[in-house]
This record gives sequence, C-alpha cells and structure tokens, in this order.
Amino acid sequence: MPQSVSAATDLDLISYLKAIPDARMRRGVRIPAWYLLLVSVLGILSKCESLRDLERFARRHHAVLNETLGLELKRPPSDSAFRYFFLQVDVAAVCAAIRDWTIAQIPGGAADLDQLVCDGKTLRGSIDPTTGGGSAFIAQVTLYSAALGVAIAQACYATGDNHERAVLQRLLGDLDLKGVLIQADALHTQQAFFGSSWSRGPTSC
Repeated sequence: MPQSVSAATDLDLISYLKAIPDARMRRGVRIPAWYLLLVSVLGILSKCESLRDLERFARRHHAVLNETLGLELKRPPSDSAFRYFFLQVDVAAVCAAIRDWTIAQIPGGAADLDQLVCDGKTLRGSIDPTTGGGSAFIAQVTLYSAALGVAIAQACYATGDNHERAVLQRLLGDLDLKGVLIQADALHTQQAFFGSSWSRGPTSC
C-alpha cells in the first residue's frame, strides 16, 4: 500500500481534500482550501479549461454547493482567488490525496494489483521555446491499472528540472511493488532502473 500523506479515513473525496495543508496566510482567508479544490475538481470534470471557467462554474453552482455542503459562503471564489490559491498549494500533497482516495475506492485497495502501465504526456499549452532552439514543457507521468480502469498515481514535472525516469521511480517507490509487472516506454530501459532504494521489492519492467 502507498505511504499516505493524509489523515483521511473516510471514502468521500472531501475528507481527503480537507487533510491537505492550507499554505495560505490565515489573514483574509474567506474560502476553505478544500472547497477551492473541490470546485476545481468538479469544474475540470465539467470541462472548465481556465480560471475564468472555474469562476463561472463556482458562481453558477454557488447556491447548490452551499446548501449541499452546509456552508454559508457569501460569495463564490473569483478567478483571482483560484490563481492565488494554485500558486500556494502543495501540488504533491494534492496528487497524493487523489491517489489515496482513488485506491480507497478499490475493493481490497492496491493489494491485488498485478501490473501497472506508465504513461507520460505533455500538458497542453505548457510548451515554451528555449534559447537553444529546443522546447521546455510541463509533463505528467501516470501509473494506470488497465484491469481496474483507474489511474493509481500521477505526478507533474518541468522538463528543465526533472526527467520522466526519475519521476516514475518516485511514483513506484510509493507503492508496494512485489510481483507487479510495470509496462513502460523504452526510455526506461536505458539504464538500471530498479537498482536503487526506490524499489521495495522484486519488480519486472
């Protein structure tokens, strides 16, 4: 099982979002961090593609969310509220919380996993040209269970600061991999991959 960074024990997503530390200064905070994350998740699932989209989504569903969640928020979050929050939030903690919540929905947790598929993708709109004529971008590495039909874990990184091999090693290090078959691209076979302390048990690649 993965090493959880949260103290959540319930199966609902909100309990996991509430366990993520709020990095904002307490002064002037009107909207809970977990609420901003929840609206972001719901908005993205509803095809929001920008901060303005999230603001419109939050405004449109403000009354229903207040009533359903038992809140008394006077105003929905604006696009600037989302922007400020996203600059402060611990992305790794958010990814870990989503991972833990996903695994909690699986009967038996991650104990019955026999294989995982690694897939790396470039995030749309993140590509910037470099002075050397190349490109820098933000990429995401996902561990996917084809049998369960769910993503077990994922992480984002900037290509100028990290590499897919290192990010995948870190993701795999958070899971009990004994006897698990990992399917990955050929770039992960260029050097010894599981010879480090990241791997807890015998693993095939």
